[in-house]
Amino acid sequence: MLSEKLLKDLNTQIKYEFYAAHLYMAMAAYCDSEDLDGFANFFKMQAEEERFHAMKLYDFVNQMDGRIVMQGLDEPNNDFTSMLDAFQKALAHEQHVTKQIYTLMDRASAEKEHATMSLLKWFIDEQVEEEDMFKNLVKKLERIGDDGTGLYMLDGELAQRVFTPPANTAQ
Repeated sequence: MLSEKLLKDLNTQIKYEFYAAHLYMAMAAYCDSEDLDGFANFFKMQAEEERFHAMKLYDFVNQMDGRIVMQGLDEPNNDFTSMLDAFQKALAHEQHVTKQIYTLMDRASAEKEHATMSLLKWFIDEQVEEEDMFKNLVKKLERIGDDGTGLYMLDGELAQRVFTPPANTAQ
């Protein structure tokens, strides 16, 4: 059974995951406004992934007989100066999420709540992938600089991204 504090923290993380989807849709809207459909697709797929994460937590709390309490979302940043700026902000956001997951893991560990620790291990592994992906894209954008050709090549690459929920992972 989840403690009141752990339940509250899990509910807050659900909010953060939905907020991340909201933030990535704001980034997609910026990309669409710049006529960079591939970049927009990338962020739309990232938003789907974040909603999947939120629902993974939602389903877990329900399985543990906890009560989901939906919370309002803050308005995301809608102002970006470039694709590089958007991806740097996305990386910073993912680094913040990693800290939040670590804090949740610390609480679950302190409470010896093993089921929650097992779930959070999945999220920790996911965050390693997320941060690595954004770091690599930031590096590519830094290398591209003002080269329009490189930007359009990366746009084409990102247009291919699709979101497929991980196999054998309950949502």
